[in-house]
Amino acid sequence: MENHFVKFTDSGMLDELATRSRERPVVIFKHSLTCPISAAAYEEMLGFDGDVALLEVQRSRALSREVEDRLGVAHESPQVIILQNGQMVWNASHFNITAAAVTNAIRELASAKQ
Repeated sequence: MENHFVKFTDSGMLDELATRSRERPVVIFKHSLTCPISAAAYEEMLGFDGDVALLEVQRSRALSREVEDRLGVAHESPQVIILQNGQMVWNASHFNITAAAVTNAIRELASAKQ
């Protein structure tokens, strides 16, 4: 398993993620650098075999609010959001964030698309 965390810090990258989600689901992980629950979620996401767009909420508060506004999902931290076709199609927060849950969500989206 290999995990690729890619930090994103600006609206332009959020636009790119939304565009990329038209081809395949995109995983966004909103992570708090100071929260032990978020640290546990980070460890879980290390077990996810795929790319993860990492938004560190303390370093990008405005972008975190923009994600909330644009995708229509209330802010949580930690939080995983999956985008497909530019829209939020799945999300989880706190202890509901597991590598298995994210993997299963991606699989279900792939099978629904076929």
